[in-house]
Amino acid sequence: MKHFVALFLASPIVISITLFSSPSHAVSSCNGPCQIHDDPDVGAHTYASTLSSSDGGCRPSGTLHCHGRSYPKYRCSPPVTSSTRATLTNNDFSEGGGSGASECGGRFHGNSELIVAMSTGWYAGGSRCGHRIKIRSRKTGRSVTAKVVDECDSVNGCAGGHDGEPPCRNHIVDGSNAVWHALGLDIGVGEEDVTWSMA
Repeated sequence: MKHFVALFLASPIVISITLFSSPSHAVSSCNGPCQIHDDPDVGAHTYASTLSSSDGGCRPSGTLHCHGRSYPKYRCSPPVTSSTRATLTNNDFSEGGGSGASECGGRFHGNSELIVAMSTGWYAGGSRCGHRIKIRSRKTGRSVTAKVVDECDSVNGCAGGHDGEPPCRNHIVDGSNAVWHALGLDIGVGEEDVTWSMA
């Protein structure tokens, strides 16, 4: 509960306003609704909600503690539609690029290939391996078709096979350099809003 008192010097009126915030959502730097997770090891932890009210029931399946921080773990992703909103990140799929061989086929790929990894829920246990998705940049309006070759693990992270990285968020399309270039986006930005659909 937040309590504000406003005093108006020109008038003897005192106005008192009491605001009650919802225990499950708050407005903060989360760029929208935030989720509050009470964790006995670290106390209350606030993180950005990645879903709208039509999230299809996709909620965190636990918390991973890594590098002194807590990260939500997801076994699901937002529902797939004809224009599914996602965040595009960049991945180096080459040998020595920071992550292991791709889950689909167990091999490395060149960064000039139009390829992506998808969050655990969208990867769907490998059922999208080898399938193509159409990705459209919300910034440039440009589109590209890319092949799914890997999972961006939304459950595990921080350990050996994850190069010390935290788990992927549940709405990630992790694209190669070629995907970023085809969409006319600057890799240095790190993240961009996109939509995707099955091609």
